[in-house]
This record gives sequence, C-alpha cells and structure tokens, in this order.
Amino acid sequence: MTASTPVFPITPLLPQICDSLAAHPRLVLEAPPGAGKTTQVSLALLDAAWLAGQKIVMLEPRRIAARAAAQFMAQQLGETVGETVGYRIRFESKVSAATRIEVVTEGILTRLIQHDPELAGIGAIVFDEFHERHLAGDLGVALALDVQATLRPELRLLVMSATLDGERVAQWLDAPRISSPGRSFPVRIEHPPARAQESIEHHVARMARQALEENDGDVLAFLPGWREIARTQAALAQTLPSPIGRGVGGEGTGGAWHLAPPVPSSALVGAPSHPQGDSLWVAGGRRDGMSIEIVALHGELSLAEQQAALAPAETGTRRIVLATNVAESSITLPGIRAVIDAGLAREPRFDPNSGFTRLETVSISQASADQRAGRAGRVAAGTAYRLWPQSKRLEPARKAEIAQAELSALALELAAWGVRADSIDAMRWLEPPPAGALAQARELLIRLAALDADGRITALGRRMLELGASPRLAAAALRAPIELRALIADLLALMEARSPLRGEQARSDDFRARLAALHAWRDRRGATTRGEVDTGSLAAIEQVSKGWRRRLDVRTAASGVPDSHRVGELLLHAFPDRVARRDDSNPLRYTLANGRGARLHENTALHGEPWLVALDLRYDTRDSLILAAAPLDPRVLERDYPAQFTRERTLRWNDDRAAAEAFEEQRFGAIVLERRSVPVQPQDALPALLSAVRTKGIDVLPWSDQTRRLRARVLALRAWMPELGLVDVSDAALLATLDDWLAPYLDGKHRLDALKPEELSQALAARLDHEQRRVLDAQAPESLIVPSGQSRRLEYPDGEPPVLAVKLQELFGLADTPRVGGGRIPVTLHLLSPAGRPIQVTQDLKGFWERTYPEVRKELKGRYPRHPWPDDPWTATPTHRARPRPRH
Repeated sequence: MTASTPVFPITPLLPQICDSLAAHPRLVLEAPPGAGKTTQVSLALLDAAWLAGQKIVMLEPRRIAARAAAQFMAQQLGETVGETVGYRIRFESKVSAATRIEVVTEGILTRLIQHDPELAGIGAIVFDEFHERHLAGDLGVALALDVQATLRPELRLLVMSATLDGERVAQWLDAPRISSPGRSFPVRIEHPPARAQESIEHHVARMARQALEENDGDVLAFLPGWREIARTQAALAQTLPSPIGRGVGGEGTGGAWHLAPPVPSSALVGAPSHPQGDSLWVAGGRRDGMSIEIVALHGELSLAEQQAALAPAETGTRRIVLATNVAESSITLPGIRAVIDAGLAREPRFDPNSGFTRLETVSISQASADQRAGRAGRVAAGTAYRLWPQSKRLEPARKAEIAQAELSALALELAAWGVRADSIDAMRWLEPPPAGALAQARELLIRLAALDADGRITALGRRMLELGASPRLAAAALRAPIELRALIADLLALMEARSPLRGEQARSDDFRARLAALHAWRDRRGATTRGEVDTGSLAAIEQVSKGWRRRLDVRTAASGVPDSHRVGELLLHAFPDRVARRDDSNPLRYTLANGRGARLHENTALHGEPWLVALDLRYDTRDSLILAAAPLDPRVLERDYPAQFTRERTLRWNDDRAAAEAFEEQRFGAIVLERRSVPVQPQDALPALLSAVRTKGIDVLPWSDQTRRLRARVLALRAWMPELGLVDVSDAALLATLDDWLAPYLDGKHRLDALKPEELSQALAARLDHEQRRVLDAQAPESLIVPSGQSRRLEYPDGEPPVLAVKLQELFGLADTPRVGGGRIPVTLHLLSPAGRPIQVTQDLKGFWERTYPEVRKELKGRYPRHPWPDDPWTATPTHRARPRPRH
C-alpha cells in the first residue's frame, strides 16, 4: 500500500489478522460498517508469507459493491482497476495477468470452485458481508470448506461481517474470532409517526424535507424497492422548489443541472414531463442558495448511473439519496448526515406447497436497522428517522436465504459437486437447506433434464451451470435452435428484468408485448410512442441481452416480430410445469401441468388463447393470477415432451351420486386432454370409497344410534382406565386406519350408501376382542339395573361422566350414587318426576335424600298424588308405577 493510504478503524488490527491467518487457516472477522474491512484487509494480506504470491479472491454479494471496492483498492495502490486489483461480475470483467486481488460476485466464485476444485493459484478466499446470508454465499463457504478439508488444507478462509453472531460462526468454522471497533459518531434515533392515510412514499418525502432542515449534509432514505423509490422521487419533485432540468452540464431553471441515476420519468406517477430522452432525470431545487439533488440507487441501474450515485455531490449541492438495501453495507456514500428508514425490504419467499417464489415486502431485522442508522454517523453526529413505532420489536437478524428461497440452482451445484440426496449432511452448513424445498428443486431439475432419475447431473445440466443463468432459463436457452439463439437472448434479458411497459401497456399480461417493445426500440432507436415504454429500462435490457448473446455465441441481435407462438415455444423449456390449458367451461381459467389452477384477469390481452405457458404468477390458494404468459402451439409438446403424455385409468368420487366413477384419461402432466367413462372394477372402487371417507369425514358413514353409543363407551373407558389399552375409536384414529377396519366391509361395493348400518356396527365391534368387550360391558355398561328392577340406559357425553336419567321413585332404597370405570367415575343422575320432567341433577344421591328430598316431596306430592312420596326414602319400596287406585 502507498503512504497515502487512509487510516481506518480496522488498520491497527491488520497485523493481528495476518498473524492469525498465518497460524490458523480460518478466521472470523467482525467489523461494523465504515471500519474499512472490505478495502483494507485484502490489501494487507498481499505480502503474507503464507500467501506465497498467490491470488486472493474476495466474494462481494452485490455488483455495485464489487465494482466500488475494487476501484477504491486500486486507487490506494495508485493503479487502475484491472492491474493488481480487479473484479469479475456477470457480463463484465476487469482483470489481467497481474491481478492478485479479484473481487467477484457470488456466481463467479461458485464457477471458480467447480472449474478447479484445487483452486490452483488461489491462496485465500475472503467472504465479505456474510451477515447478508445470501444463498450463494452459504454455498460458497460450504464448497470452500470441502476443498480445504480434502484438497487444500493450506487454503485460507476469512469470513467478514458487520452484524453477525460471530461466536456461532466461529464455532461452526472452528476458527478464531477478531472484532474491530467501528468509527462512528453519535446518531440520534427518532420515530416520527405517519399522518392519517399517509403512504410510505409521502412519509419518506416529508421526512426528507424535514431532514434537510434539521441536519447538515446529505440524506439517505431506505425504501423496499424501485417502485417506492419512483413514487418518492415524484413526491419530492412536486414539492421541492424550482425543479431542475435534465441533462449533464449547462444551466437550468432554478439551479445547475446534475447527473443523477434515476428511475425514469415515465415510470413515475405524477413526475414532471420533459422533452428529452429518459436516460437521465433529476428533480430538485435551491434552498438558501444550496442546490438539492434527488438520486436513486438500486441494483438495476447501469454502471454509469451507479458510479454517479456513489460519487460525491458537486460543491454547493446537497443530495437526497433514495436507495434499496444495496446501500446498507459495503459501499460508501459520502456526506450522509441523516438516514430515513422505512423499515422494509423486498425479499423472495419460496412456498414449497405451491412451487412459486414471490417477492414479499417484509420488516427488516434489528441488525439491518442498526446498520442503516449507522450510515448517519460516518462523518459526524447525525440523525436516523425510523418510520415505525418505537414499541415495535424487530427480529434480531436477517433470515438466511437458504431457508426461504427456491433451491434449484443450489441443487444443481451440489449435483455437479457430486453431492447426492443422501449425502447432503456431509457438507458443513451453518444452516442446512430444508429437505422439502431441496427435494422439490431436484424434481424440477429432473423435469428440465438437468438431472437423471437417480439425481446425477446430466451433460445438459453441466452446460446449464456453465451458462450462468437460473436453471429454468438456462434450460430454455440451451434447448433453443441455433437460429433462434438471438431471440432467446432477448427473452432471457426480459425475464430477468422488470417489465419496460408503461401506461396502459403496463397492465398487459402478454409477454410478447415486452419483446415487441424491445425490438421496436432497437430497430428504430427511440421512435416508440412516449409513455408506453421506459426507454431507460429497455437500454438496460439491451445491455443484458448483449451479454447473453456473447455467451451464446450470437453475433447479431434479433429484430422484427416473431411467429405468434415462438415466444411460448422457447420459454416452454423453462416452465414445462406451467404449461396451461384453458378450461372448457370458463375461458379465463386454466389448468397447469403441475395440477394447480390459474386465471387471467378480466382485461387480459390473452383472451381466447387455448394454450399458454405461464411465466409469472401471483400465488393464490385457489387459482393463481397469471401476470405474464405467452401462447403455445400444443403440437410442440408432443415433439419436445413425449414422455409427459400418459394414458391411464383414473377413479374419482361423484358427490351427487355418492359413488365411484372410472375413466380412461389421456394427460399432459396433470392436464386432462381426453376422458371417457369406463366400467368401475371392484378392485378399483375400494380406494375411491376410502378416499371419499377421508375427504368427507367419518360422519359420512351410516352410523346407527347403537354404534355411536358403542364408540362413546369405548372412548370414555379409554380415558378412565388407560391401563386397559382399548383401541382408539376417535374420528382421527378411525380415519387413519380405514384400510384395517372398514375396507373389508366396503370391498365389492361401488357406493357408500351400499354399506348397511349393521355392517358398520360389525366393523366397529370387530375392533374389540372378547376380553375387551367383557371389560367394556362391566366397566362402561350400556345400561344399569336400578332398584325398581328396570334397566335404564347410560349416556356417555364426550369428555364427561355418564348420565343416568331415571324417575325418582325407582331409586328408593339406594343410598349411594352408582359408579363405573372400576369405581372411579360417579354417574351423573338426572332425577325425573313421574311425568319424566327433570327434578334434580346430582352425583351425590345420599346428600339428595338427606337435604333436598323433603323439599321435593313437599312440592310434588300434591301434583302427583297417585305416586308414592314416603317420609323415609331409605326404606321405601322402589317402583316405576303409580299406586293402584282403591277399589270401591
């Protein structure tokens, strides 16, 4: 390093870091944002003896941060990027034979390890910002640990993080742990509430204006995504004084023009209209002679726009930077004195039940909130405005992406590494991938022909990894005919980007409209109707398409309008499970090949299309909404996916007939193409009948009162005397064991109503052997003989003591309450009048005779004079009859 190298909080620890790695091959370094770990540690390790002139590869999760870190390190060495320090990201590389520090993004590191497991010429791998817990970062560490354990024990691994459970990670890695203090000034935390009905964008805009008034320097606002950034930009542009013009250089009304990475004006609701192109846009004004500039910062900006956002503002200009969580760590934004934090981030969530990944706006973790607030205290004391109640409690740390993401890319990498489904635990994971999501990912890869039936990677799967796209898109790209490779490059770029359509066109669910907009813009360069497209987005999509064309070895770009089914036929190979056929009864509803339902919105541009491939859906528990799709000629399915066509005999339950029905069906996946009714075979009907019972519940069976009472007695005695080990006859237990007890009595039947109540009673009784039935009759009898000599039925309410309803006169002479359940459970007596009306409910018959009977006798004697009402019920003769009338 040169003599002009700045001093950072991490600087005093650099010798200790070097010494630790000399003595131990792994190290965990904790250092808060601004400590200098990203740009100082790798430079300090260059001359280490153990490195022996080899390279250092530093993994940086974000492209913006990778470029910025490489540039800053190169400047410290007095060099340009690509000499000692370089970087490699997707579609872009600045390295040379002299490069010894390579800053790479996550996919690049995985490719390095897969290409050369020995990592020849690489002496150390540095994992920066590990606390972000990206999926590829977790995989990279797992692969590097495997390399270190088997091939390169001298390889050094350094895991660095700003907010991390360092002790847990150090234990996982079996590594020393070094912590660095940060360099920060006090940050005042405020929680300004939103006004009534105030949107998050207007809340941020209001606080940005307040922050300019209350603080010196620039303002950094965190928002969850580009849409919120666009709306906040528009709100600020409308309220800040004297809007600035557009362009680079020159003078504009109310202040100098400035270069600012934008969300294009055509994307903004209520944004001011400008006569020039959409590539640059700044709104702002002057306050007390100070120019105000609004700058957007997010991952979809071009390199030039990102560099402009990270550059210091011009003298006399204050900035409001509207950023996603890309600004949380790794990159330096100079001059920030106030932070406005919406407390939100947009993260992918994979639902294994639906097979869909959806972006969700979620609350950030406390660790992220602390990092964001720390941005206000880098250069001087600052203020952080948190736009959530102070009482709200945040999760301590961000959840690992591996626990909530779609895992097909991970599964393909593991297959290439030779990890089978049964050996996943052999890898060292901080958190292992969820078994269910990983199994579903492997199923998708088999469908894409990236894995064989045994889970081994295929030749196509290896080519998919080399291409560097997601498995779905890589499959589509590599199966496209050579003459259509230029077109598939456009489709890959469009699939990875947000829609460039604006205005009314933005609502179109026809994916072909996006391709048409790209080709019209490319062919005529800006002649597209204003307001219908975002030309800035189209320019970014064109750059990505160029990258794919280079990888696919395509020299010229596609143009014109392709065949109406071409887009769907190409993207079919990315989404064979989302081939969709229109329902005959509802033109807006479709059945997907994976068995799920989907629907078009009422104003769809795809109305009437019989076959689609659904490219983007919004998940719903019933029918997911199709957000983007392309028409498909079903004949291509027969050509490319013949194995997906099946003809099989199926059974289903007809609710109206309460009977099983049999069909012979031809299917593509779960889509029924043809169905004809066939006779139901006895062996076929039984599974359908049992399935109907499981679906509808146990009450669908013809239970008689006697059988219901038998179940109640068994359940009661199981609870009272568990040592008897009586069989469980609860609803859940009976449904779980239908094959054991009910199937023999349904065998040969086609309808549920063919099962007679007597047969069901026999089926249930057969669950008890002779001894259990004897004990049941003794300890939970169906009835009791009362003193009158009559048999009276016992009722067994669920979870309560049994009930005996009996006329009072029938119990004369009985001193104590009857008991069941081995004498443990007193019977609840419902004492009745001679007319059968309730008199008393008791479990204490003795107490009734002593205390309550005299009052009852006095009250009822006159009402029922023909019935006995003795003074002494203890010695009276029990009877169920009235006294006979005297003869005259």
